[in-house]
Amino acid sequence: MVVGDVPVTARVAGALLALAGLVGAVAVLPGYLVVGGEPLSLATGPLDVLVALVTPLVALAVGVLTALGRVPRFGLAYAAVAGGLGTGRLLIELYQGTASTTRPGVEVLAGDLVVTSTVVTGAGWVLGVVALALTVLAGVVAVLAWGRTVMEDGGALDALRPALAGSAVLLAAVAALCLALPAADVPDDLVTDPATGLVTVVTTEGPRALLERPGLALLGGLVLAAGLLLCAGVAASLRPRLAAVGGLLALAVVVLQAGLSGWRDALHSTDLDWTVPGIGLLLLGIAAVGLAVLAWRWQPGPGRPAVDDDEPEDLRRL
Repeated sequence: MVVGDVPVTARVAGALLALAGLVGAVAVLPGYLVVGGEPLSLATGPLDVLVALVTPLVALAVGVLTALGRVPRFGLAYAAVAGGLGTGRLLIELYQGTASTTRPGVEVLAGDLVVTSTVVTGAGWVLGVVALALTVLAGVVAVLAWGRTVMEDGGALDALRPALAGSAVLLAAVAALCLALPAADVPDDLVTDPATGLVTVVTTEGPRALLERPGLALLGGLVLAAGLLLCAGVAASLRPRLAAVGGLLALAVVVLQAGLSGWRDALHSTDLDWTVPGIGLLLLGIAAVGLAVLAWRWQPGPGRPAVDDDEPEDLRRL
């Protein structure tokens, strides 16, 4: 592995990403929103806290590593993909805190089934928006720093890249379809007529699908879906190997976070059931983590020439 001098812009991108992770971790503790007079929090129990901390802690770790100048393109790739996907998430979050009352409806927020008749933002929501904005900014700086950052290896992953890219795009396409539907939904009621014994399915209004929401939420959903497909295809082509790992890891964290959040919502509220799309998101997130690990640990077959120094010494010790 050849690593040149790390430019200041790369370290700045890492610092911004680390700051986003730190702010995102702090955002878990204060109140999130007050919807219809009901206060909502992301930290109502240990499981809620653990789920909410997944993305911030990974961002903090990768950001610190990049700011220190260690394996810079790994962190830059992570920041670029996380920033691209964070744009859609930021638009959705802005809708939930500022515009969801324009068309009041049933929503699942912080694990609770609520009606968005009135919404008052709390410190947790503000800090969460700041964390997402910092993530997007880190992604922009990472893209600017990419061409100036020298980091190359012997190309041990090249033979696997086409299959890796195809798998990542397929995974992202299915994830986008799953994100379009609620990860936790209100189950239908079965009503039996005592006179005839006829069983009727009564549909209960549940949360709206992502693409059924208006304004910023719809735009954010479209940006997120397009970003998943674009980032999945680009991530596998990034050089060196650890850059591809960073891009795939960022993709995996976003999908896994969505799957874990749906699982948390279903466990948190007795009014909600975990849906097939929600289960699919969790499985896809685990599969995406597997792709990142595969890209990291892949070694060429015995018929191919060995590649020396494909990883820096500090990562070999992990």
